[in-house]
Amino acid sequence: MQAHGHTADIDRPLRFELMAEDVAALMKHLGIEKADFTGYSLGAGVALQIAIRHPDLIHKIVVISAPVKQSGWYPEVLDLMAQMGPDTAKSIKQTQLYQFYPDTDWEALFTKLGDLVRQDFDWSKEITAIKSPVMIVFADADSVRMAHIMEFFAQFGGGQRDVGLDRALRPQAQLAILPGTTHYDILSFPMLAAIITRFLDSPMPEGM
Repeated sequence: MQAHGHTADIDRPLRFELMAEDVAALMKHLGIEKADFTGYSLGAGVALQIAIRHPDLIHKIVVISAPVKQSGWYPEVLDLMAQMGPDTAKSIKQTQLYQFYPDTDWEALFTKLGDLVRQDFDWSKEITAIKSPVMIVFADADSVRMAHIMEFFAQFGGGQRDVGLDRALRPQAQLAILPGTTHYDILSFPMLAAIITRFLDSPMPEGM
């Protein structure tokens, strides 16, 4: 993704939609017809936009710790986002990220990130058109409101009723709430990789 990892920044704002188009273009360049997508936080927003804008590229999708609309974050998280800017870069100097990417212009990156996370969005209607199997994963003490997590799951038919002994009414979407985790450490949960792998390795629904 633009300005992430070893991918250089370019002269344009950071937007979920633009980064999704970058991924779609990369897949076309590499000759990859379909892929599974797993994204965390900002990356999960990009993955959702790929599924919305290019459903033909999606096999399965895993969304980790990200809301489907801006108001899904807790108010105090939105307050922090409102303050994000070049001064936020100062805190990075004491982290491993700064050591891994010493050539990154952190002030410029956080200026763009601040502009991105302050953009209002609501993809609730768009995600209902996603036909690919979806798993959403959250911490039990996430930065996303628990009520929104259940609202998110409900968009895919989850949490609406008992599915029956034969599981006939079970929605395709899956929900995982990881105990003892937060938005900031959820990726270090020991069983996360196994949970995702089980979902990705499971058979696709008939007709897909």
